[in-house]
Amino acid sequence: MKDALVIIPTYNERENIEAMVRKVMSLSHPFHLLIIDDGSPDGTADIVRQLQQEFPERLLLETRKGKLGLGTAYIHGFKYALRHGYEYIFEMDCDFSHNPDDLIRLYQACAVEGYDVAIGSRYIQGVNVVNWPMSRVLMSWFASWYVRLITGMPIADTTAGFKCYRRKVLETIQLNKIRFVGYAFQIEMKFLAYKYGFKIKEVPIIFTDRTKGQSKMSKGIFKEAVFGVLKMKIGSFFRHFDRY
Repeated sequence: MKDALVIIPTYNERENIEAMVRKVMSLSHPFHLLIIDDGSPDGTADIVRQLQQEFPERLLLETRKGKLGLGTAYIHGFKYALRHGYEYIFEMDCDFSHNPDDLIRLYQACAVEGYDVAIGSRYIQGVNVVNWPMSRVLMSWFASWYVRLITGMPIADTTAGFKCYRRKVLETIQLNKIRFVGYAFQIEMKFLAYKYGFKIKEVPIIFTDRTKGQSKMSKGIFKEAVFGVLKMKIGSFFRHFDRY
């Protein structure tokens, strides 16, 4: 069984990818890193291929043709992780809004403390967001409040995209039945882990908005998260959540 795989989807992340790879490779824990690039026209994948010469065992690359959505990229990565025997599987952004140093803390929450899911949480200890306009902070915070209200999940940061899963969580969740491909994917994955009764911990982090490259967030993505939650909750009434 392999240990830990960090999955980072990319699309036009030329300005961030080399620094991110080198940072993850420099951490005290020997994480493997899987980049899933959706045909970035800026040459992101080419930079990863060059770096693979330096880190041939730990740096992995999967390329896809076209921008197919955040959720499908992660599911692609999750299936890769399960096929290749990884025990701890992480998801994070490439733009340094998630601090790679916090990978160690998420790993410890699962590998040492015994949690099944560890969430890098912006809201478990107040509001820890840097460089966002107040309008976006409020939109994100109220979105999490709304998701908690509808789903009943006792999670402060329901839309967080910085997480660690134990292998058994991804084996239990039926990945082929995940409906959402955009921002709401993050909510659906937490909801399913919660409904299956897995132990979840929120690890406080400081989220810093990207300084390089272009944000992929849009109003359409956010709407999917807000309006899809009700449909997801109703659908759960007709689904059995039996882990055995």
